[in-house]
Amino acid sequence: MATATAAKPRNAGTGPHGAAELPSVVVTSYNLEVRDDDGFVGDKASRRAFVEHLDALRSHLKRNGDDPLKGKTAEISKKELDTLLKEGAAKEAALVLSAVEGFAQSLAFVIRRFARLKSWAAVERIVVGGGFRESRVGELVIARAAIILRTDGRDLDLVPVSHHPDEAGLVGSAHLAPKWIFEAYDSLVAVDIGGSNIRAGIVELRQAKAPDLSRARVWKSDLWRHADEEPSRDEAIKRMGKMLRDQIQNAEKEGLKVAPFIGVGCPGLIEPDGAIERGAQNLPGNWESSRFNLVDSIRQLVPEIGRHETEVVMHNDAVIQGLSEMPAMQDVENWAVLTIGTGLGNASYRNRSRSRASDKR
Repeated sequence: MATATAAKPRNAGTGPHGAAELPSVVVTSYNLEVRDDDGFVGDKASRRAFVEHLDALRSHLKRNGDDPLKGKTAEISKKELDTLLKEGAAKEAALVLSAVEGFAQSLAFVIRRFARLKSWAAVERIVVGGGFRESRVGELVIARAAIILRTDGRDLDLVPVSHHPDEAGLVGSAHLAPKWIFEAYDSLVAVDIGGSNIRAGIVELRQAKAPDLSRARVWKSDLWRHADEEPSRDEAIKRMGKMLRDQIQNAEKEGLKVAPFIGVGCPGLIEPDGAIERGAQNLPGNWESSRFNLVDSIRQLVPEIGRHETEVVMHNDAVIQGLSEMPAMQDVENWAVLTIGTGLGNASYRNRSRSRASDKR
């Protein structure tokens, strides 16, 4: 193991972060903030926007006493909405489907606006991820938006992320890793930082099954919902460090060869030195301070893995979630990701090389 890592620079953990040039793709854009007269266009396709669609429908029905649902709209979970679709009375299911239609129209509108941008003009396929995609309601929204775009005459595929959204944000980190990792290790460490949760886990590379990492998976992970505890920034970082160390220790006990590498997904615009320029406003405390560097903080908390200095590479969380789908995107040249959650994450990519399965299409 020492021989395989001997050529690795000792200061490799300094970056670059948020890079456009990655081992297999060029990130042509991410964290775009498109505006119109109503504000940020992406807000029309957030989880909150879906709640607003459903709430507006309920408000109309309430005037005649016909609202079939109970309680506040924002408190109805994805699971409850899915149950209403499958098992609810006809009025309940129809109401949810009406909200699906309205939100699908909004998502299609947002995609049309993104498609006007230079970095998105050549996009052939969009992967949709984020927590909203996890539900049946989310899947219906994606499918309906795809039909709307097709009937508009747009030759654009719209597909749900194939990994569980929680795992996609970790698996994608494997596509940030340098080549030396794949020669001597079978797993790596990843952390996905969000406005409500922090998830840390071990990604098992499984290269023997698929050298292109299409079979990579989360071996184990730990989730902390920091939004419930409202910690300070330093408290959150300290807790994240413990999560990472625990995951590494457990993996090594089970015999995994864990690489001295941590892939980090974080909201916002990431500077090459690991600073966060903007977009981290939903995280606990001030993560955009000029006196704070997340990469340095992580390296201090996990300075070594397997007696080798830890290398940390950070990118935007939507970029990383999209990268989890990279093996399935080799039949197109330009593709993108949208992640529907608290907000709408976005990124677009151009493959460095591809084997056209137009052959398969």
